[in-house]
Amino acid sequence: MLHLRIISPDKRSDDVVAALRECLGVTHVTRVPGAALEPPGDLIEADVTREAANELLKQLRALELPTDGAIVVELLDTVLSNAAEQAERDAPGGASDAIVWDELVEHTNEDATLSVTFLAFLCLACLLAAVGVVTDSPVTVVGGMVVGPEFGPLAGIAVAIVRRRFSLARRSVLALAVGFPLAMVVTGAGALVAERLGWIAMKDVTTADQLDFIYQVGPFSLVVALLAGAAGMLSLVSSKSAALVGVFISVTTVPAAGYAVVAATLGQWRVAAESTAQLVINLVGIVAAGIAVLLIHRAHSRRTTRKVEFSRH
Repeated sequence: MLHLRIISPDKRSDDVVAALRECLGVTHVTRVPGAALEPPGDLIEADVTREAANELLKQLRALELPTDGAIVVELLDTVLSNAAEQAERDAPGGASDAIVWDELVEHTNEDATLSVTFLAFLCLACLLAAVGVVTDSPVTVVGGMVVGPEFGPLAGIAVAIVRRRFSLARRSVLALAVGFPLAMVVTGAGALVAERLGWIAMKDVTTADQLDFIYQVGPFSLVVALLAGAAGMLSLVSSKSAALVGVFISVTTVPAAGYAVVAATLGQWRVAAESTAQLVINLVGIVAAGIAVLLIHRAHSRRTTRKVEFSRH
């Protein structure tokens, strides 16, 4: 369930309480008049099931609460209440299948923002992937996958397209457009320094025979990207297995970037181009799969809502 903490101007509090009490899936409604100091107003709290949250938040926004007051949404891990159990039974659909769009947009908005931390993680991920290529070490490449933060902006693009949040799309594209080139430049500089110091004796990057899948473009390049994107988006909307799925998401993004850089420093431009193509295919495939998952979820949610409204009549 979700907990709503609402600050409402006095003149709108009755409407807010009415909306809460009329919505299926809402319980534990409380109101403390004049408790809020900044912004001033009444403090109203309630618990709502995930599957009922979208419609309720839509009604609360229509009352202009974000303008004159506030709506704070918090995730509840454990609720021991017969009233809460009844609210879950009354609400349409299932909690595990419900997407709270405001929550998803806020989450992806944070993860998709270009920042020093994002750039640092992406540079470290590409450096680790490059070391894995040079040493023919799949374990080190997996280390780069773990560190890679690129799924945040990719998910941000998918959410932005489905929800038509163009500011989120611009922010996500900027993070990727700046992040990957910078990480590849830093990795290239590191590879050149290592070659000058004699740490890299490799003359042909394709001798790393355990990592051929990174640069060899084929039908499964797109298949892996689609599967990774679907798994990543499902983990994001359901908050399940996020850490493990993050490794899967990076399987042909960060490693491909690292492989392309190492190949370029060795003058193997064909392999570098293939690795870059692998990177692009996977970025596009992950976004496409994320969009598909969100559209399917949205269509399922609308069908469930229509069934509930029909049963009422």
